[in-house]
Order: sequence, then structure tokens, then C-alpha cells
Amino acid sequence: MASIRLNPGRSLRKLALAGLVGVVAALAPLTASREVRGEPPAGGARGLGGEPPSPLEVWSFNLRYASSRGSNTWEERRPVTRELLEAQAPDIIGTQEGLYAQLRDLDADLPGHDWIGTGREGGSRGEFMAIFYRRDRFEPLAFDHLWLSETPRQVGSKSWGNQVVRMVTWVKLRDRRSDARFIVLNTHFDHESEASRVRSARLVADLVGTFDRALPIIITGDFNTPAGTSESFRILTEDGVRDTWEAASERSPEVATFHGYRPPVEGGPRIDWILTRGVAVVEEARIHTFARDGQLPSDHYPVSARLRLRASP
Repeated sequence: MASIRLNPGRSLRKLALAGLVGVVAALAPLTASREVRGEPPAGGARGLGGEPPSPLEVWSFNLRYASSRGSNTWEERRPVTRELLEAQAPDIIGTQEGLYAQLRDLDADLPGHDWIGTGREGGSRGEFMAIFYRRDRFEPLAFDHLWLSETPRQVGSKSWGNQVVRMVTWVKLRDRRSDARFIVLNTHFDHESEASRVRSARLVADLVGTFDRALPIIITGDFNTPAGTSESFRILTEDGVRDTWEAASERSPEVATFHGYRPPVEGGPRIDWILTRGVAVVEEARIHTFARDGQLPSDHYPVSARLRLRASP
């Protein structure tokens, strides 16, 4: 199964941005994406056969990077992860923290999916914000990788007080069933710096604002800050963007999405979110607490949303 990644040797034009004022001014170039192939003519949200958009099962899943020492190694967690994903069969998965070899394992365990991503240090180096999607259902039309910094096209760049490189990956997909097109954006905010999280949220929100408003947008991520109460959440849920948990008709019990391999904390903070704009209905939102013989897939619970895209007029 082929994955699509930036060529490690491909030079990226640097954008010299002076803080967020520069970010806003430079967002049009940020959306200049790599085209995967020629885009078919626009057909709205119904295909040639008139089929309306089918539900999408979308996940955000911090995989916990592949560790080989101590407890909860990737070798121990991989079979549980595979069992969970095979049982739930998500259409789209935004992953965080996956290392290249780990994503190759996940790729092998999900034979019906392809994926797009690049390492945050460039090429196969560092953690990925990979996006997995069902190959038989979706066609990638364009994609890009940006760094959450004052120079978002500089590979491996970091700003705003974070010690760890942070980034965002997005892809434009076409649903082969309905011909609907939409954007999936996946990110991971810093775990220590509140200033970095807020600046990252503003950059992502401004990026979202540059996309065609006729295109539905799905945002997945580990935001390392609580939904509902944080400044990053407030910034990202302006301009018509909704939290799928709050919008869902049905929800699972709410627990803290980061658990650190400890028992679930009822009503604890949701730091892993799925946000949307231009989505008609969110049928269900879930936090998946699945374990097998006490072994959890990750130190985060994956979260999911079953939703329907809004039909075009």
C-alpha cells in the first residue's frame, strides 16, 4: 500500500512571518498544495448516480509513539490497536505521534486504507500527523504539510516557546460514492506552552478560513488543552466551526481522553477533539475505552464522530 509523503529532498519556500499579522497575510500561499492528480469536474454532493452523502466514521487517535522498553510497548499495543480498528472500521483516522515504522505497521494492519503524512523533522524523521483514509471510497485531490511556527513552510521549525516541533497535515478528499469533496486537517498542539497552543490555534483557524466555504472541513487533533473552556478551543470554534461532541445526537460516556494507562476519569478533560464546518448532521460521538486483557492501545483514548456532509444545492 503506497503512502504519500513529502520528498525529504524537496526544498520548501520559507515564509518570513512577523508574528500572527504575518501569518494572516501569508495564508493564501499556505494553501498552495501539492496536487495529487487532476481534479474531476465539480459535481456537488451527489454523484452521477444521484447517491446522497453516506455517513462518515471519523477518528482522532493519538497512537503514543512506538516504544520498545518498559510497559505498554508498541509490540504489546499493536494487536489491541488492530483489533479495535478492525471492529470499528473507521473511514478516516487522523493520527498523532506515530513514528514512520509504527505507521508502516498500522498501514499493514489496515489493508483497505492509504495514508498521507510526513515526519515533523522532515521525511521519515520524527512523529507524523498522518491521515488514513479508505482507499476504495476516497480519492486524494490535494494535500500539504505546515509547521506550527512563524515560518510554517520551514521543515522542522518551532516558535512561541515550545521545545517540540509541532505541525499540521491536511488533505482534500473526494468521496467516490457521492462525488462530495471535503478537507480533513490533522494536528497536534504543544503539551507545555500555552502561548504556543494559542498561537497554533490562531494559525490553524486562519488557515481554515482560506479554504472555500463550500467545502466541508473536518479537524482532528490532540490539542493538549480542554474542549469547551480553553482559549484554543474558543479560537478554533469561531466562524461556524463546531465541536462534534457538543453537536452529536448521541454520545458515549464522557471521560478524560488522556489516561496515561490509569483508570478512566469520568467527566475529565477532553483534549482530543473532532471539529467540523459545513457538516449537516453529527449522528454520534464516542470516546473509545476498549482494552484487551487490561492492555490499552495507547495512553489516549481515541475519539470518533459519525457524521454526514451537507448536500450542495
